Amino acid sequence: MTRLLTMDAPDERNRLDAMAQGVIGKPLDRPDGPAKTTGTAKYAAEYNIPGCVEGVLVTAAISKGRVASIDDSSVMSMPGVIAVIADERMTARSAQGGAGKSPVRQIDRVEYWGQPVALVVAESFEQARDAAKHLRIEYQADEDAIVDQHDADAPVEPYGDPVVQGDLGHVMKQAAFAVDVTYTTECHNSAPMEPHASIAEWDGDKLTVHTSLQMIKYNVKEMADALGLSTEKVRLLSPYVGGGFGSKLGVSVEGAAAAVAAIKLKRPVRVVLLRQQVFQCVMRRSETTQRLRLAADKDGRLIGFGHEAKVSNLPDEDFAEPVTQASEFLYPGKNRTLRVDLARIHLVTAGSVRAPGEAVGMQCLESAMDELANQIGIDPVELRLRNIPERHPSKDIPYSSRKLAECLRDGAKRFGWSADRKPAQLRDGEWWIGTGMATACRVHNLNEAQARVTLRADGTAEVASDMTDIGTGTYAVLSQIAGEMLGLDIKDVSVKLGDSNFPPGAGSGGSWGAPSTGSAVFVACEAIRAELAKRLGCTETELTLRDGFATAGNRRVALTDVLSGDHFEEVGHFKAGKITDAFSAAMYGAFFAEVGVNAYTGEVRVRRFQGTFGFGRPLNAKTATSQCMGGMVWGIGSALTEDLVFDKRNGHIVNPDLAEYHLPVNLDVPKLDVVLLDERDPAASPLQAKGVGELGICGAAGAICNAIYHASGVRVRSYPITPDKVLAELPEP
Repeated sequence: MTRLLTMDAPDERNRLDAMAQGVIGKPLDRPDGPAKTTGTAKYAAEYNIPGCVEGVLVTAAISKGRVASIDDSSVMSMPGVIAVIADERMTARSAQGGAGKSPVRQIDRVEYWGQPVALVVAESFEQARDAAKHLRIEYQADEDAIVDQHDADAPVEPYGDPVVQGDLGHVMKQAAFAVDVTYTTECHNSAPMEPHASIAEWDGDKLTVHTSLQMIKYNVKEMADALGLSTEKVRLLSPYVGGGFGSKLGVSVEGAAAAVAAIKLKRPVRVVLLRQQVFQCVMRRSETTQRLRLAADKDGRLIGFGHEAKVSNLPDEDFAEPVTQASEFLYPGKNRTLRVDLARIHLVTAGSVRAPGEAVGMQCLESAMDELANQIGIDPVELRLRNIPERHPSKDIPYSSRKLAECLRDGAKRFGWSADRKPAQLRDGEWWIGTGMATACRVHNLNEAQARVTLRADGTAEVASDMTDIGTGTYAVLSQIAGEMLGLDIKDVSVKLGDSNFPPGAGSGGSWGAPSTGSAVFVACEAIRAELAKRLGCTETELTLRDGFATAGNRRVALTDVLSGDHFEEVGHFKAGKITDAFSAAMYGAFFAEVGVNAYTGEVRVRRFQGTFGFGRPLNAKTATSQCMGGMVWGIGSALTEDLVFDKRNGHIVNPDLAEYHLPVNLDVPKLDVVLLDERDPAASPLQAKGVGELGICGAAGAICNAIYHASGVRVRSYPITPDKVLAELPEP
């Protein structure tokens, strides 16, 4: 039976706190941890399927134009080569901006350097890779390709509806204090540890694909649409996903190519993207140019707020980096201008990378706030505390729970924050030392989700959903929710994920996975509890389940005796309903960083990094802390090293691998201190929980930028802040 809960109003019942098992929120190990650490967990490319052949993609060597011809004969005589496939169904430009878009497109049109145009299939990977390098392709290149958003000829259009309230220009002139600055950020790549990979099998009637995807319920529709099949003829399997960060939201090219090849050749086909191809033909985070205008009165309260950005994407893509997403509700200012403009250029598709919008928008906003604090002569923490609005500044709706002030105060105390902000005052040998802080903020989202929960006659339970675990701890969290609700140790709860045959979960994206699919598990468990209560002659709220026993009044019975050989199975179905429009819900936090800036080389080292976060009920303290740490590490990369470099002549990526695209490694990351503030948010979900997967990156780089200024007096407004940018402005050593 399916039980539906539509959340139209805050859920004040707080049912999880009334449970007795005591596993919810605890820092429990992941049930999937042993399989992953011992190498027994099978990822998409690791299935040993008899008769499987290998495919390697061939990518375009022009930035715009068309494929004039593909000479199959140039490789068909090479050892092991089986086929060269160029089919419009396989050249997927994934639906990275949001799930649900079909990847079908014309094969002969090239819109960016590195776009897949053909697949070479051979008996072995090495043979396919060799042949792919030798495949002769002739192109007809267009001469009008634009590969730089700053090109004067790049078409620019407004994206979405701008927010314009009051007269920002006027208050900027009249304000006691005003900051008008422009920051830039460069393109980022998701660079998940597991490259995009798929193995497709076709039995003549149904397609089965082992693949690495985040949003199975949408991906099935995308794959079916691309291939001209009904969704019932497509099964996707992604039980383990080695990272995604948005790059696996939609069906990407290797999955569609493997499927087309399997159908054509009537044998299993494996396609794994080379690391360079992950960079070249999956997606990128757009570069941004951001203008921040902040006007404050004599007391440091914002009366004007402006955040305008320019981003880029391909001509026919409908996604734009939502740079101003947090700016809509984070700080006040009755005179407001928020705007995003979209430049149409011919670079690889721009799409959702971890925390789209806030990841790059917050770091620039928080640096501009630091500049305003310095101009006023006020503690940056105090500036933020004075500018926490009572209601949403433009929508005039209430906030749900919000721990921003607590995060700011707790973080400052724990870090040992000093309000003395005069720059370039402390030296440690050849290093200037300084500190900086920033607000963390990420919008809270919910997505429709279903999950099946089965309470077996032996007193164990199973949870099943097509929900995915991309390294975030879904297996653990869903085990804990079911265990708490049904009074079971999590070792007695098995969780099955990532199979399109299971009920459709929320998917992993937008930080909505745990609160959405977790709520579906909660709904199913509530229904099972009600059935158990009937057998014991009590109401569901009078029933206590703990350690495999049921207690009602003075009666305590083993769960297996209550079941009496039966099993209960319920499908929980969760919808957000009207709640999303009634409240402004978000996750909040505060970052505090200490850096050293080398007085002779401009090198920056992060010496300490602390984050305090409030995001509703933490469902698993260990996995949540891990997510915050991962975000903070990404913040270090965004601040100091990550820069996807494109050749300005043709748009090809200069650094398409992990040797040249510089991610922070162990020696770049200090000990990270993460604090989770316990919180309940009845407007967030029936669990009182919000998402956490993206919060840790949102604003983190701004804290580092502000610390660099405090250490050295150098204000860099171009991310990443590389040594050359710092060195040019350093004071005399």
